[in-house]
Amino acid sequence: MAQESPYDLDQFIADCKTTLARDGGPAGREQVRLNLERLLGNPDFIRQYCGDDQPRGLKVLYEDPKLGFQVLAHINDKARTSPPHDHGASWAIYGQATKYTDMTEWEREDNGADPKHAKLKPAKKYRLTPGKAGIYQDGAIHSIDYPDYARFIRVTGTNLDKINRIKIDLKSGEVEQMYAQQAS
Repeated sequence: MAQESPYDLDQFIADCKTTLARDGGPAGREQVRLNLERLLGNPDFIRQYCGDDQPRGLKVLYEDPKLGFQVLAHINDKARTSPPHDHGASWAIYGQATKYTDMTEWEREDNGADPKHAKLKPAKKYRLTPGKAGIYQDGAIHSIDYPDYARFIRVTGTNLDKINRIKIDLKSGEVEQMYAQQAS
């Protein structure tokens, strides 16, 4: 009996295309999240795309020309804590490859009427460990905190450099627009 080959990047991308073409909403995204956890269970995938011999930084593994979604590898050497931010009109799924990422989902205590200031309170905190993935729907405000050498795979609904997003300074409440990067 032939052994089933491990779930790999090509299969994951094919499944993303099929799933998101059928349902680009929350249910389809949840299926992508589950498939990402399946992919992260493949040690060959982790070694090939998130191993210590991989170049540091952010690498686009795939961008779909029709549906627009991206699959990215984050190969980090240094710990980082992000300010609370959103992904604008996109969604994002973070899948942990090595170490961990502490996730905080934030809720606005104000009604969002002031575009320059926000009052936030933590709504949910959890840790993504290797093989686990978390999803942030459009406009969800979250922050990430990871140690040295944390590696993760992120799937986004579109190239985030092409859309406007916000980040929020927790101390001052100041909302900063992150504009789509200008083509040079």
